[in-house]
Amino acid sequence: MSSTQISFLVFGIVLSLAIGFDLGLLSKKGAEVTIRKALGLTIFWVALAFAFFGFLWIEKGHTTALEYISAYLIEWSLSIDNIFVFLLIFSFFNVSQNHRPRVLLIGILMAIFFRIIFITIGVVLVSNFEWILYIFGAFLVFTGVRIFTAKKGMEYDINNNMVYKWLNRFFHIEAEDKDGKFIIKKDGRRYITSLFVVIILLATADIVFAVDSIPAVFAITQNKLVLYSSNIFAVLGLRSLFFLIQGAINKFQYLQQGIAVVLVIIGLKMLTEDWLLNKYLHLHRPTQVFISLGVIVICISGSIIYSILINRKRVG
Repeated sequence: MSSTQISFLVFGIVLSLAIGFDLGLLSKKGAEVTIRKALGLTIFWVALAFAFFGFLWIEKGHTTALEYISAYLIEWSLSIDNIFVFLLIFSFFNVSQNHRPRVLLIGILMAIFFRIIFITIGVVLVSNFEWILYIFGAFLVFTGVRIFTAKKGMEYDINNNMVYKWLNRFFHIEAEDKDGKFIIKKDGRRYITSLFVVIILLATADIVFAVDSIPAVFAITQNKLVLYSSNIFAVLGLRSLFFLIQGAINKFQYLQQGIAVVLVIIGLKMLTEDWLLNKYLHLHRPTQVFISLGVIVICISGSIIYSILINRKRVG
């Protein structure tokens, strides 16, 4: 068995055990998630992601490990922005707190399924058409500029969401959650409940974010193990993170600017890697990965710290 096969096997085993542990803590029907429980599980998922980083360092070397942790941090920071959209969806449909853990789990598992498809398609495209990385780079620069200038909360209107319109057109929707059921029978007719609609909207909302984040990971690496593991670890940890910071998400108002700067810099890296970084500056791959990691950490942590300081200043 090759080193890569061993790494995939370890990742699969760890992931299966972790999901089982997560299910035991957050997924009991009708159970409300406390801040303490959410904090414990968030620490668990982050620690697990960093433990896998340590495993990759030993098994695959420092370059692959640094690529993984850089990709994970990008996905993790971009996933925080997902939480704002998730909150809008839950508030719009008035989803009760005790149904949110189960709904989030199903929505996120669906999102992971779609991300695996997207990454697989991306790997095939990059393998056969390497020039597509330049398109990814240009797209990231454009997306970064758009995110930097966008007003928080103005990009996602559920009433104008195409998926929501399609569900309204072809299905009968029951506004009440009906004790957590997804499909009910009423007056001899089948209805989908608001919880079913929420799950679909959560999964499709993540697809929109994946269109931004997956090209960003390709800017760091084309290693399949890194691509899949960084995405899955970041998205699975999103559920506990949601319950941890749902009340404080609006306090990170400058996070989107930090994310935007990261996307622009990584997009420029993709566009200039061949002629500037490799031929002119003669930066080796490990050095490029280390610089990318530093940029991600500085921009994301800096935007969060700046947001906290600004909020304290306003309160004071």
